Amino acid sequence: MIVEHVSLVDFRNYAAADVALGPGPQVFIGRNGQGKTNLAEAVAYFATVGSHRVSSDAPMVRDGADAAIVRTRLAHGERHVGLEVQINRQGPNKARVNGANVRPSELPRYAQVVLFAPEDLQIVRGDPSGRRRFIDQLLAQRTPRMSAVLADYDRVLRQRNALLKSARARGVKGDALSTLDVWDDKLVSLGTQVIEARLALASDLAQPLADAYTVIAGADHSAELEWALSVRGVDPEDGEDADDDDSVDASITDMFRQALASRRTAELDRGMTLVGPHRDDLLLRVRGLPVRGYASHGESWSVALALRLASAELLRAESLLGDPVLILDDVFAELDAERRARLADIAAGFEQVIVTAAVEQDVPANLRGRVIRIEAGTILGTEDA
Repeated sequence: MIVEHVSLVDFRNYAAADVALGPGPQVFIGRNGQGKTNLAEAVAYFATVGSHRVSSDAPMVRDGADAAIVRTRLAHGERHVGLEVQINRQGPNKARVNGANVRPSELPRYAQVVLFAPEDLQIVRGDPSGRRRFIDQLLAQRTPRMSAVLADYDRVLRQRNALLKSARARGVKGDALSTLDVWDDKLVSLGTQVIEARLALASDLAQPLADAYTVIAGADHSAELEWALSVRGVDPEDGEDADDDDSVDASITDMFRQALASRRTAELDRGMTLVGPHRDDLLLRVRGLPVRGYASHGESWSVALALRLASAELLRAESLLGDPVLILDDVFAELDAERRARLADIAAGFEQVIVTAAVEQDVPANLRGRVIRIEAGTILGTEDA
């Protein structure tokens, strides 16, 4: 897949901008704070219907504007697709594909982008929510219908939590809240789909992750990952370990129902849902030890980068759209010379790679393709290699 053109209106610090892109390396050059990452963020938005920097859409709308508009033209071989999204400061966003109105959740069907940025260090070092978000964004790219499943699960979770909070305020105890059973059924049905999809994705991602880590770090040990599931008695959000019982042999649905039943009293006491995929964690290890709390800064960077490269390889192997667009946002300045060269060799093999950098010399020679210079939300010019 190739991004051929990007147009912005009231997006971040851009009042208006148009930029043409081509196959191979594309390099956005500019001092910090000028809009390089904003442009990369706009390209990636279509693939995940979200930002890699913020959890809500409002910060992407330029100060003083009510909405931002991002348009792009993609090439899938000989086929061309025009995508447009209107990001509203308030209210639902709107989207179009080739001029026809669609739900924003349908955009990832047409765009596949893998973006690596310094913020990704928080995926491996931060709290479980960042790892869940990473895997769910990849899940939506790999299986677009999962976007709707995830959204439905979040909606049911909010409604169930509201009921639990109301019950706590009224002093309801034990099994007196019979209406909770209806929400349990919905939570289990949707949550089981999420858990099973996440487990399958982690399984398929394991070998590409190990391979990518070895290539980047040049180490004789590999990165590993597995899910810690709250339905199995683990609650990473509360730091609880798994219970030793036979439930690991049960189906996800059965374990989910049993876990909800066993935590009913605790949920009523706390006014929140304590079991489900929203409480799970993706465990990452190097040298058999958790990355979080044990890995060095270099190892953490390598694992974060390997997660993105493994994602790109997985999408590349399965997609009918061609290679995903690979975006490396302000990455090379953080890497030593050896890791910089290893990453550049991998990235150069993709159909299109977008690199952002404050200093052009930080970009390895084999990735210095078309250069787009940016200053204060303005495209100054383009230089072809």
